[in-house]
Amino acid sequence: MTTPAPKLQLTDDEWRKKLTPEEFHVLRQAGTERPFTGEYTDTKTEGVYECRACGAELFRSSEKFESHCGWPSFFDPANSDAVILRADDSLGMHRVEVICANCHSHLGHVFEGEGYPTPTDQRYCINSISLRLVPAKS
Repeated sequence: MTTPAPKLQLTDDEWRKKLTPEEFHVLRQAGTERPFTGEYTDTKTEGVYECRACGAELFRSSEKFESHCGWPSFFDPANSDAVILRADDSLGMHRVEVICANCHSHLGHVFEGEGYPTPTDQRYCINSISLRLVPAKS
């Protein structure tokens, strides 16, 4: 199955103007931020997590859970069409990469069968730097 083209397409130079070097490394070059350093790893703020590159809604705080893995973890995206899952066989292992469906920016990876007490038995392990939290209005 082929991945559909992103709705938002920019050149690398355009992305570099829009993103910080750290954001570009993770979002556009599939980098990973160091564990336990991200802005949203332990946050409990209610709201919506958007793609930092394009602003598409990706996850909600109601699906965020404590995984103690060093990155924000969610058991499901906000909308099944919000992300695309694709095989990642880099670094000598098989993983499933999570990318933004709107702009194809790298978000992190999804893991299954780890025994977390969540409704889906999935852990979307997402880089904080790939996200922007929009707090819920009180």
